[in-house]
Amino acid sequence: MSQKALILQEIGQRLVEVDRPIPQPGKGELLIKLTSVGLNPHDQKSRDRGLFVSSTPYIPAHDLAGEILAIGPDTTTHFAIGEHIFAQSRLPLNQVLNDFNGLQQYALVDIKYAARVTDTGLSDDEAATIPVNVATGFVVFFSEDGFGVPLPDTDSGVHFDYAAQKLVVIGAATNCGRFAIQLAKWLGFGVIVAVAGLRTGDELREMGATHVVDRHADDVLSRVRDIVGDELVYALDAFNFGPRQELAAAVLSDSRRGTLVTLAPAVGEVDSARIGEKRMGYERRFIRGSCATHPDDFTRLFWERITGWLKTGVIRPSKFRVIEGLDVDQSNAALDEYRDMGGMKVQVHPNV
Repeated sequence: MSQKALILQEIGQRLVEVDRPIPQPGKGELLIKLTSVGLNPHDQKSRDRGLFVSSTPYIPAHDLAGEILAIGPDTTTHFAIGEHIFAQSRLPLNQVLNDFNGLQQYALVDIKYAARVTDTGLSDDEAATIPVNVATGFVVFFSEDGFGVPLPDTDSGVHFDYAAQKLVVIGAATNCGRFAIQLAKWLGFGVIVAVAGLRTGDELREMGATHVVDRHADDVLSRVRDIVGDELVYALDAFNFGPRQELAAAVLSDSRRGTLVTLAPAVGEVDSARIGEKRMGYERRFIRGSCATHPDDFTRLFWERITGWLKTGVIRPSKFRVIEGLDVDQSNAALDEYRDMGGMKVQVHPNV
């Protein structure tokens, strides 16, 4: 049997509609009928720049929700046919696995990267705003590739002074930025500085930001420095590429070794004359939120916690709008909106 899908045939070109086979699940896999698929800004960068695309043809979208239709052979799982789950695509480094991606009617799911929608109290659409961006935040804080902060319910967390920590988020109004603020609030960070447009200030404060600094201000660096002093060791740039990560490096302490985590490749050097002395140096780390690029023991910690965070409101789903059906023109237009610095998060209903 075949299904409808939207694919990228060549980097820099528009998505096109094709028919492709419905995949069959192997061991440790599920087949789901997709009910909601989230488009993210990185999908626009995949289409237009080839971000995360090691080969074509390529099916974008990695936030999934759907109904389980089949369970792979020799698979032991707590999931059952007919249940609705939300999941992240299997997206390993330098490999395209289109059967697991979102802009199609049916997809495979790795049982390690999924959870029940019913355990969250959310709709399929709401749950499908979560997997990529919140997993990214989890990696930012808790992976040794990120900040390496201990989880509170671990032995190391018992002795960690969360209230003494300060965080600056550049691009705080992005979905990843918002989730990072929510996680920092849950951890109990004492100072959480959101650098964003002021129109989002009230919402960011409600999510947990203790301070909001206008990203358009001429003196944005000095404003942030007035808040954090020379003590900042955690900075997240949730938006900028390469040399444009300069501000996030500049807010870090000059006298303590800090860590700048970026969500876009940290290629190209920032201007050392513009970021301060950094006498102890600093780490500049590009992280990926793909579960398949991290050890199973680590990603399991995320999937064990995410439903509880959603149920209790620690994490709130993103606002979104819906595209009904696999409409290639509307999907391309949604990616164009991301490119043009606008647009609400989009959820696609592939089977309408």
